[in-house]
Amino acid sequence: MKTNITETFLQTPRGEVANKILRSCVHCGFCNATCPTYQLLGDELDGPRGRIYLIKQMLEGETPSRQTLLHLDRCLTCRNCESTCPSGVQYSQLLDIGRAVANEKVSRPVLQKMQHLLLRKLFLSRKLFSLLLKTGQALRPILPASLKSSIPEKQKTLDFQKTAHTSKVLLIPGCVQPLLKANIDIAARIVFDKFGIECIEPTSTRCCGSLSHHLNAEDEALAIIRNNIDHWLPLIEQYGIEAICMTASGCGVAIKEYEQLLAFDKRYADKARTISALYKDPAEIIRDAINADRQSLQQFKERNMSEKQQTISFHPPCTLQHGMRIKRMIEPILENCGFTLQPFKDSHLCCGSAGTYSITQKALSQQLLSNKLGNINKNEPDIIATANIGCQLHLQSGTSTPVKHWLELLL
Repeated sequence: MKTNITETFLQTPRGEVANKILRSCVHCGFCNATCPTYQLLGDELDGPRGRIYLIKQMLEGETPSRQTLLHLDRCLTCRNCESTCPSGVQYSQLLDIGRAVANEKVSRPVLQKMQHLLLRKLFLSRKLFSLLLKTGQALRPILPASLKSSIPEKQKTLDFQKTAHTSKVLLIPGCVQPLLKANIDIAARIVFDKFGIECIEPTSTRCCGSLSHHLNAEDEALAIIRNNIDHWLPLIEQYGIEAICMTASGCGVAIKEYEQLLAFDKRYADKARTISALYKDPAEIIRDAINADRQSLQQFKERNMSEKQQTISFHPPCTLQHGMRIKRMIEPILENCGFTLQPFKDSHLCCGSAGTYSITQKALSQQLLSNKLGNINKNEPDIIATANIGCQLHLQSGTSTPVKHWLELLL
């Protein structure tokens, strides 16, 4: 694609990156074929190709509008288009740049600014979130069905006695998952322990930074990321950490991008590369452990055989299959453990969760949820499994079928 980016912007690091990405796009339109919002709305500007054109216009000097922001905001950042693109266009990186430029030039409506601020304050404060969650759980029996479905029930916490192992991973707890679904991380510790892997957990981490990043608070996001790096690097050195891990794929892909987000930070660029290079999804760690010791699978096959007779539909989160490009890695692990998996139509498409998207773009999110569950429910599975807390809660809000994190199925 031919570009004519303004000289002032072109001479910045962001400008160089954006220009390179834009020039790699041939406007073939393959991306629109797998874009969830384009499929729903049928508007060229609500597909990747159209959004790329809008960003190109901005960078070439045209003034964006609130309508420009709306089209960019409607993007789920699911990256299905990146999996589809034959030219390897780094769309999500270009979108980040485009959103940042648009936010600098366009003032958002006051109510929208307040919504974004409240979401950040709520999810980044464990005390506040815990208070609201406990209140919601206490009132859950008398709440309307629409609200009740959004509040997860209390979990009985699993028991786990930590064992020391030579092999160690840094298991990052995340911001709200420990309060919503504490058993997911406990399940990871139990499973890793069976493979001879010890989990070390940082006490100061609250968020990976993606929440602020996707709610247009870039400075706040970068401050969180730098703080995480400062706390994790000493632990990595102290314990000889072999990998950094999170059980939420949405947070995992964010950590993989630390290198990209701090690429032009002279103090943190090398540190960020170290962190991103160390990150592994739980599926990668377990796959490697199985490959090293094939007999280790036997202990999981022998547990809870009655439950393993049930059928499972596995929903691969976009952050897993399109963000980290981890495809068909979890399914064989579950099948080798004795589960029966049922494939379903359009498993490559987003469920509509996408971080805070289910709140900020509720109507589109609900349409995508309905489509996803419609395809899954055709198989009438006993359990729906996934690999991301956001997808898990979003899917559960629309179905009575139990939705579990795949690690919990190995217990």
